Amino acid sequence: MSRTKTVNDVNLSGQRVFVRVDFNVPFDEHGKVSDDTRVVESLPTIKHLVAQGAKVILASHLGRPKGKVDPKQSLKPVIAILEKHLGTTVAFAEDCTGAPAQHAVSVLKNGQVLLLENVRFHAEEEKNEPAFAKQLAALADVFVNDAFGSAHRAHASTAGIAVHLPIRVAGLLMQKELAFLGDKTADPVRPFCVILGGAKVSDKIKVIDTLLDKADTMIIGGAMAYTFGLALGKKVGKSLTEPDKVYLAEAALKKAQARGVKLLLPVDTLITDKLDFANAQVGATQTVAGNIPDGWEGVDIGPQSIALFSAEIARAKTILWNGPMGVFEIKVCSTGTFAVASAIAANTGAISIIGGGDSVKAVKKSGQAGKVSFISTGGGASLEFLEGQVLPGVACLDIV
Repeated sequence: MSRTKTVNDVNLSGQRVFVRVDFNVPFDEHGKVSDDTRVVESLPTIKHLVAQGAKVILASHLGRPKGKVDPKQSLKPVIAILEKHLGTTVAFAEDCTGAPAQHAVSVLKNGQVLLLENVRFHAEEEKNEPAFAKQLAALADVFVNDAFGSAHRAHASTAGIAVHLPIRVAGLLMQKELAFLGDKTADPVRPFCVILGGAKVSDKIKVIDTLLDKADTMIIGGAMAYTFGLALGKKVGKSLTEPDKVYLAEAALKKAQARGVKLLLPVDTLITDKLDFANAQVGATQTVAGNIPDGWEGVDIGPQSIALFSAEIARAKTILWNGPMGVFEIKVCSTGTFAVASAIAANTGAISIIGGGDSVKAVKKSGQAGKVSFISTGGGASLEFLEGQVLPGVACLDIV
């Protein structure tokens, strides 16, 4: 079987290596990086290239500057984070193309690191304009894509640049993403338990359909479960649903039955008569089994569901989780989501994969992040990859 080439397959000593990373990090009110997870995730690739004696040129987007220079969305504050983790000086170019970038690259020595300014300060980046991609490529001899979270975007720095360079390989983070979200779910150690949550069936239906071909058990939670409830003829009160997507839930239920996949839905629900998400408040709450009364809405799975789901998770040998079980951002509604995180962490004999998005926030907030096998850095990219879609930022890379 062919596989994507990685930095381990090539000797990059003395080469100018353009590394697309994902440094789209959050900032606090003082303009400092408040969570350096994405920078830390890129370190193995950067350190590998430094050790080889490559000239490392880092490029990333940050925020949505809409093709214009915005000092508040500059990557310059990331320099301090990089220098702390690498223990060395990191250069910074005030632009990602043109004279500033060209000069910064020209004085770069083997084993040194340079960070370019936000690629999205140029509108041509998101338009994937060939001329702009060619300008980026002129800075380097080699393209390394380590930004899985942006790999579903056909932008100049994620895909367009690859056309103009002879060596195009994956970084070590990209390699891990492809291994866990690809190989370990395509041919899983069984039983394979898939846990899907979140708000909309329409957002996840392609993932549900694809994974029903692979899973032994599928657990559905979050607001999605209420649309499945409608498909089963249940009353769901004023819970968040997609009435026009009930047919999708019906099709998934039929496919699960036809393929012998155990599809588990919540058997009890925490409900409230008032949900104020903006202010993180709920009104009165109670737990009900079965139908949800009029005027009430579901905000979390109940204790019976937690026990049912946890028992299934404990039996699994491969676990994939994407999406929370309820409104976990509000403490009273977080029990189910955090219980699922704890159940996954407790199953130390399983390969556990957190598939990006809100489930990453949830597992971190639960305190269980250090006890799972892999946490994906991709949100939309994770979903599209699990759906079986070709990601432009991966398709452009060389294969072995």
